[in-house]
Amino acid sequence: MIELERKYHLQVYRRYPVVIVKGRGMEVYDINNKKYLDFIAGIGVNNAGHCHPKIVEAIKNQAENLIHVSNLFYNIPQIELAKRLVGLSKLDKAFFCNSGTEAIEGVIKFARKYANKILNKKGEIITFYNAFHGRTYGALSATPKDRIREGFEPLLEGFKHLPFNNIEALKEGVDNNTIAIMLELVQGEGGVNVAEMEFVKTIADICEDKNILLIVDEIQTGIGRTGKMFAFEHYGIEPDMVTLAKALAGGLPIGAVLLKEEIEKALNYGDHGSTFGGNPLVCSAALANLSVIEELIRDNKVLKKGEYFLNRLKELDYEFIKDVRGLGLMIGVELEFNGNKIVEEMLKRGFLINCTSEKVLRFLPPLIVEKEEIDLLVDNLNEVFKNYSE
Repeated sequence: MIELERKYHLQVYRRYPVVIVKGRGMEVYDINNKKYLDFIAGIGVNNAGHCHPKIVEAIKNQAENLIHVSNLFYNIPQIELAKRLVGLSKLDKAFFCNSGTEAIEGVIKFARKYANKILNKKGEIITFYNAFHGRTYGALSATPKDRIREGFEPLLEGFKHLPFNNIEALKEGVDNNTIAIMLELVQGEGGVNVAEMEFVKTIADICEDKNILLIVDEIQTGIGRTGKMFAFEHYGIEPDMVTLAKALAGGLPIGAVLLKEEIEKALNYGDHGSTFGGNPLVCSAALANLSVIEELIRDNKVLKKGEYFLNRLKELDYEFIKDVRGLGLMIGVELEFNGNKIVEEMLKRGFLINCTSEKVLRFLPPLIVEKEEIDLLVDNLNEVFKNYSE
């Protein structure tokens, strides 16, 4: 199968030599029926675990009735999902697309249209170094990572990039030309960098004082990943727009923009759209998934698991560990060397983990993970680390 993939699929993914054919809960199985414990969850997608029965049932039931109808007509699951997300987020409206990068394209367009029509100005959107907002042109232009931008110039104008968690640089960087500030509250691809409370509060205050839109990218942090439905709830802020994707539909492709009604006033019919966005199948899956996630995060269960996971990882006493950090079940271990070999060794032991920003081991397990599974992961990681310390 791997040879067939190399022959027929565009080679833009650096894959591990494993063909996954089945998943249940925390476990996935390869083509040889080898079992793995999944601590990356499809890069933060399978928050409810693989093939959760309630999500599978919702998909089956909807697929027997209506899969797609387009946005020329109304469909009930889309309306119900919009209502549910508005209620959970305390924002006013929802727009559905098919992925995280599409959601980012949406907020870029909405921010610029709002600035043009309501504020009567053209200006810049501020984003932060080590952010990752996507690979389509607007999202790529908003992402200050040379590695993924190289060769795709010229990129879109109208973005300014500032240091993350740097209040002085933030205050110096915001000017009369700033129309929006967009940030991830935990930078996932950037190395699991958690935004400091004072930094986020300062951003919110600046946006309020200067009539600047506050956009929170919750593509990886949203839907329970950090222990709350949305990461912005940890900070006590009220964003003007929020982007969602990844974990929203339990594994089916979906993206969403949640926004305040004031921004909608700048938009007209035809200003934005999507053929597949919010189709009945994915929205039915998302509705079932949200019910599961709400139960999983109840009583701070995910926060407690995340604290336990962090503390277990901090017990690993090796000079080459620079930092252990995270929020909820979004956790990174920063090493002094490239972590890909560690990922490969853990794969041999039956664990799926990930390395991001070259030196940060990233853990994004399904929210159903139990302490015993965390212990098993940390014990095996310890054995792998021993080989690197000898």
